[in-house]
Amino acid sequence: MGDPTYIRWFSDLTIDDIGRVGGKNASLGEMISTLRVQGIRVPNGFAVTTDAYNLILEENRLEHLIEEELKAFRKGDKSLDEVGRTIRVDIRSKPLPQRLEKAIVAAYGDLSRESGEEHTLVAVRSSATAEDLPDASFAGQQDSFLNIHGVEQLLEAVRLCFASLYTDRAISYREELGYDHERVALSVGVQKMVLADRAGAGVLFTLDTETGFDRVVFITAAFGLGETVVQGITNPDEYYVFKPLVGAPGKLPIVRKILGAKEKRMIFATGRSVRTRLVDTPRADRERFVLSDDEIIQLAQWAQTIEEHYSAKRGRPTPMDIEWAKDGETGGLFVVQARPETVHSTRKRSTIQSYRLKEHGTVLVEGRAVGEAIVTGRVCRVDDQEETGSFEDGCLLVTEMTDPNWGPLMKRSSGIITDLGGRTCHAAIVARELGIPAVVGTGSATEILENGRSVTLSAAEGEIGRVYDGTLAFDVEEVGIEEIPPTRTAIMMNVANPGVAFRVGQIPNDGVGLARVEFVIANTIQAHPLALIKYDELESPEDRDAIQRLVTGYSSRRDFFVENLAEGVATIAAAFHPRDVIVRLSDFKSNEYAGLIGGRQFEPREENPMIGLRGASRYYSDRFRPAFELECEALVRVRQRFGLTNVKIMVPFCRTPEEGARVIEILEHSGLKRGREGLKIYVMCELPSNVILAKEFADLFDGFSIGSNDLTQLILGVDRDSGLVAHVFDERNEAVKRAISELIRSAKESNRKVGICGQAPSDFPDFVEFLIREGIDSISVNPDTALQVRSQAHRIESAQPESA
Repeated sequence: MGDPTYIRWFSDLTIDDIGRVGGKNASLGEMISTLRVQGIRVPNGFAVTTDAYNLILEENRLEHLIEEELKAFRKGDKSLDEVGRTIRVDIRSKPLPQRLEKAIVAAYGDLSRESGEEHTLVAVRSSATAEDLPDASFAGQQDSFLNIHGVEQLLEAVRLCFASLYTDRAISYREELGYDHERVALSVGVQKMVLADRAGAGVLFTLDTETGFDRVVFITAAFGLGETVVQGITNPDEYYVFKPLVGAPGKLPIVRKILGAKEKRMIFATGRSVRTRLVDTPRADRERFVLSDDEIIQLAQWAQTIEEHYSAKRGRPTPMDIEWAKDGETGGLFVVQARPETVHSTRKRSTIQSYRLKEHGTVLVEGRAVGEAIVTGRVCRVDDQEETGSFEDGCLLVTEMTDPNWGPLMKRSSGIITDLGGRTCHAAIVARELGIPAVVGTGSATEILENGRSVTLSAAEGEIGRVYDGTLAFDVEEVGIEEIPPTRTAIMMNVANPGVAFRVGQIPNDGVGLARVEFVIANTIQAHPLALIKYDELESPEDRDAIQRLVTGYSSRRDFFVENLAEGVATIAAAFHPRDVIVRLSDFKSNEYAGLIGGRQFEPREENPMIGLRGASRYYSDRFRPAFELECEALVRVRQRFGLTNVKIMVPFCRTPEEGARVIEILEHSGLKRGREGLKIYVMCELPSNVILAKEFADLFDGFSIGSNDLTQLILGVDRDSGLVAHVFDERNEAVKRAISELIRSAKESNRKVGICGQAPSDFPDFVEFLIREGIDSISVNPDTALQVRSQAHRIESAQPESA
């Protein structure tokens, strides 16, 4: 079994053994010794202890050399490059002490026999005693080696790992944080290799990496070895799983799946010096997801179990950063590393910063957004991290990809833009640690963004990051979230973009009073639903080609629409769960629908679309009903398959109670029966008929939500899109206010809830006072004004008697 002084099997280790085997190995031991009984599979292996590292230094008299070299660096007598190279060469050139070599060979033999092989494949990874700690991120600073086969290769890999404790980046990082080099030792992990080169691998986090929202598991996946994901070589698939519903009977809470490009895959090489190689991913694999739904849920369950265990161990919430792999021979999933997440878990957030562009320019490149901020600056394109002479502090670093060697240069930049990588790649991780925004995986930044060009990097518009031409103006708002006052009136939010939901959902709120599905249809789906249903009837070859590109990777064009709409709604619902999320059914006008791909063929030309075929009348019309049924199918999926029953439904622009009854009938026929599993169906109050016939509408619906824009337009007879009469448009007009007062009174008499989701409360403080005085139940506002309106509501209510 090997000398226990120098060899410790993972199964004999716990997290308390960091001092002897480093953070990575201690964590593997903790999982094998305590979590294997819960079904979590971790490949077996052993740790070469820090005693072995110290033995190498002592027998080869290396301590004095290391100390002198570091002194020379601090005095400025030698460069970091010179010092690091000298120390590494001295360590790796010395032979391993005989008793240590014998112990390693014996342990490797045991592991091979356990695997039923003469020389089993192993991964050899460095594990420093200051690595994978909750308050520091040393991961990736020491070397690891994959596809190691046989004793000779193993012993060489161990020497190289020990030497990597003094890579330039590791020395620099310890110096910066004030860690004593002599107190940091290295262990080496030798772990049975998962044959992911024939399957896939990736990284997962037990929170959203951009916002810190901790009720999801975020999983990335690529074909081949996981290094392509960690290093940012490829753009992986992404999956979001809603934690509270994992394991719920009959539910599949995968609230979002994003197909990655997965351009490259890393496989094993057969050469002596090269252990892995990159190859192109076959097109068929690029167009399908790496993981099945069952595998996604299994990883999410394991992730939660690991997080709960480490949180209990530490006595406080401990989000985790976990690497996983799938074996190409057995098809089994494995956890190969786990460490505490070190960005969001160490932040104490008493305020929330919100960035907003005040203007828009030409988009030069797009990618994955990292950092939720905006920055302007000049482009500095760097092809090699050693070619830094022309780099100016504060520039935007543009490069193909980064690795730990790029750390010093990244610290000098104000933002990072890469061609390759996903949201768990090296560039993304370091950008978060540095607190700077990034756009990764653009595909073409190094080709398009020339040196010296002034650009605006925006990572504050949801999951898509954009680089705009020129210097654009933007606002930064910082709001405190401590000591938020309670209110009797529910203060809800209007949300359209699922990409911001995890962030704005952390602002104190009472739910979503208006979730607009139009954003998802226009920006994600992009195609007219009837163009998807009647694809074979499309007259435009351009429209057919565009739709074919959109639906790549989906089982059908119908499923493309349903899945994307369901995931958009589910993301918002998960962000605010268990609070109500009231989803307004689609309310595009005919001219807006015509602007979607294939839309002109299916939409009428109306003189006044604002009061034409929209809202309820569209849903039951013969021409549009098949499209509306797709929308219903998506909502059924959100509530029944995902389990997000906090989603409620709201019918817009419903002219008569008869229309309302017809829509409710279609909803029920589609599986959305009012009252089933707590489903409430509301109606928008946007027309004078909604006010005049409020009691009749109350017999059909569970409540009202006032759409003050349309209501004002139709009471005052003002086209809200016309600049000629814009001066007349005012929600605070007495006629509008009387109508609102009458609606609130009628709703109360009918024992129905009534709220407002129009723009007016976000814009006019006096309008908020009017609404509260009239007894409205809820006010739904834009997220950027939610705390302000809540504070105002508290002041108004405090001045009123409790029964008011």
